Formats: sequence, C-alpha cells, structure tokens
Amino acid sequence: MTPLTKKEYRTRDVFRLSVPIFVELLLQLLVGNVDQMMVSRYSQSAVAAIGNGNQLMNIVIILLSVMAGATTVVLSQRIGANDTKRITQLCALSTLIMLVNGLIATAILVGANRPIFALLSVPGDVLGQAQTYTLIVGAAMILQGLYFNFASILRSYGMVKEVMGVSAVMNLVNIAGNAVLINGYFGFPRMGVVGAAISTDFSKLIGVVLVYLLFRARTGLRPRLADLRPFPTDLLRRLLSIALPLGGEDLSYNLSQITIFKFVNMLGTAVIATKVYASMFANLAFIYSIAIAQATQIVVSYLVGAGNHRAIPRRVWSTTALSMAVSLLVTGGLIVFGGPLFGLFTSDPEIIALGKQILLVEFVLEIGRSINIVMVRCLVAVGDVNFPVSLGIASMWGISVLGAWLLGIELGYGLVGIWWAMAADECLRGVVFIIRFARGPWKKKLSKLSME
Repeated sequence: MTPLTKKEYRTRDVFRLSVPIFVELLLQLLVGNVDQMMVSRYSQSAVAAIGNGNQLMNIVIILLSVMAGATTVVLSQRIGANDTKRITQLCALSTLIMLVNGLIATAILVGANRPIFALLSVPGDVLGQAQTYTLIVGAAMILQGLYFNFASILRSYGMVKEVMGVSAVMNLVNIAGNAVLINGYFGFPRMGVVGAAISTDFSKLIGVVLVYLLFRARTGLRPRLADLRPFPTDLLRRLLSIALPLGGEDLSYNLSQITIFKFVNMLGTAVIATKVYASMFANLAFIYSIAIAQATQIVVSYLVGAGNHRAIPRRVWSTTALSMAVSLLVTGGLIVFGGPLFGLFTSDPEIIALGKQILLVEFVLEIGRSINIVMVRCLVAVGDVNFPVSLGIASMWGISVLGAWLLGIELGYGLVGIWWAMAADECLRGVVFIIRFARGPWKKKLSKLSME
C-alpha cells in the first residue's frame, strides 16, 4: 500500500495496516508482564517500587502520547493532501513540542516525585526504591517523547511494520538488560530496581536512534528550526485542539479507574485478585480493537486530506463491524476456557467461580467498547473531537463510577455489579456514537478541515 497515492482503501488494506500495530501493542502488554515477573524474582519490594513508579509515569506519559496521536492525525491529513511544505513544517513543530514536553515531564518526575509518593501513601520500605526508579527513568523521559514523535510520523506514512520492528528490538533489549542488570550476570553487580531503570532507559535510547534513522532514510524529510519561521500558529492550534481534549479524557479515565479500584478494595482480597486477573484477560479482548482503530484513523485522515469524503462512512462502518467481531470472538474464547485460564493463576474456587461470572458480563461490555474505541478515533480524524471527549468524561463518571458504587457497594452485587456498571457505560456510549455518526454532524467539520 502506498499511502501517498492510494485513493480507495478496502477492509483488507486496513487489516494489513492493523496487524503490525496489533503485534506492537501485544509486545508491549506481554513484555510489561515479563518485566514484573523478572523483578519479582529479585524482591517483592522491588515490584512494589516499580509499580508505584509506573503509576506516576503513566499519568505523565499521557502528555506525550496524546500529542503523538494528534501528530498522526494532522500529518496523515496533510499527506493525503500531498502538502509537502506543511508536512515538513508539522514534523519540525511536533519534534520541538516533544522536546519541550519531554523536559516538562522530566522536571515533574525528578522534582515532584517525593510529595506525590507521599500523597499516594507509598510504604516507607518501598519509598526509597520507588524514588530511585522514578529519578532514573524520569531523567530520560525526553527519549520517550522523541520516540513517540518519530514513531507517529512513520505510522502516518503507513510504515507500521517498521515501527513494530523497532518496538520488538526495544523490548528484547529491555528484557536482556533486565536479566543482566537485575540479577548481576556476566560480572555485573545485582542492581535490582536500579538495573531495571537503566535497562529501560537504554532500550528507549536504542528505540529513538532506530526510529530517527528510519525517519531520515524512508521519508526524505529534513525538518529544521528554520521551517518554523514564521511560526505556524495554525498548525499548533490544530494539534492542541486534538491533544488537549484527548489528554483530559485519558486523565479522567485513569482517575475513574483508580476510583473504581478503591471500591473493589472494599470487597476483600479474593475479589481484588479476581479484578486483576479479569482485567488482564479483558486487555486481550480489546487490544485488536485499538490496533484496527489506529489503522483506520490513519486511513480516514488520508481520505480527509485527499478530499475523498464519500469513502469515509463505508470505511468506518466496516472497521467497526470487524472490531466487534474480533473482540466478541476473543471474549467468547475466554468464556469457554475461563476455568483453566483462571486456574493458571490460582486454585481458589471462589476466585475462579467469580471470574467466570465476570467474563460473561465482559462479553456485553466488549460490544460497547469495540464500537467506542473505533468511533472515537474516527471522529477525531474528521475533526469531531469535543463531542466524544465530553460524552466519555460524563459517562465514565456518571454511569461507570457512580453505577459501580451503587450496584457494587450499596446494593451489594459486588464485583459483578461493578462490571455491569462499566458495561452500561461502554454500551450507552456505543449507541450514542453510532447514532451520531449515522446522522452525520461530523460532516460539517470536513469542509473546515479541507480549507486548513
């Protein structure tokens, strides 16, 4: 597929684009779990330290990831329009923004981690290691920002296989570095948490170098600071109009999930364990929806830039159907094999029985979530940003959080009630998104985008 010249995109084109993204996301999920397992062999306090450090860093990374997502959308639109001057300007602008954001993120993680950890009530025996891990990884956050930036540019050019390859190399380097530095192989001292942090930074450095070399070799672009004179205020405004609302929604979602987890903590250890395992399995159910949504967002952005607006509805409806089919197929498999899957982690019959009930509710939840993941990204691609963000924030707190408290705690339905509240939130949003996209108010945004 040649993104710069292709005028029509079939379902199989989007599927091919989504597969490398899916593999990349799956690698990130699996390697994240492998990291925790490797550190757990060193000490449980190390696991707790890294877990608390990552809680802080995951929130800060929102600042970087949403800007990268905005770059993908706007750059793909310019590529679709074959607007070479604006493409170069946008690459220079996004790189500058990521450098600045990376420095801000570093300042927050290095300078403010102690009071934040105090607010989170991190235990004293974990606090020192958590601070050390956060200082080392946080100091290199600028590398994370640059990686996101150049990876988003490559994805905009359809080079998702190349990004997948870089991600695989990064993850392998991280695993190898963890094995050596955490455990002290090949003459290195056993460094524990410090070793895990150094390995993380080194893998990010390798990733930045690789994506930058690919960017130079495959796009032919040579953005410079001179390209930002006069400063492209309109491009900055366009990027921020996407990044700021989405960043607010991501932050709101993370806070709502933390609140729901507090409710779960009130239900006892067995319920907490069930929630952890069920959420892990749920990740497998919707990870492909995220992949195909990202692929479709790129394609829809091309179509917007090229002025081929008639092809957009067919592409979005087809992707939504495929997203739902895959999610429900995976969830159905989880239901069938739920007992043995939960049995891999526990022999407690109470956890296994409750987990199987949760998977039945998860089937309903995935109907809504598979729609929402695709619709939000596609609406953003056509310029309809504020509606899905506003709906998401209102629904996740008004239905998911409030409903979880009412059904799970007040009415005594426990984790099953909490899961039904989350399912109601996802399904309601799914219905609203389908109605909105079918009615087409987003089409009014296209004429404005075409003039930019």
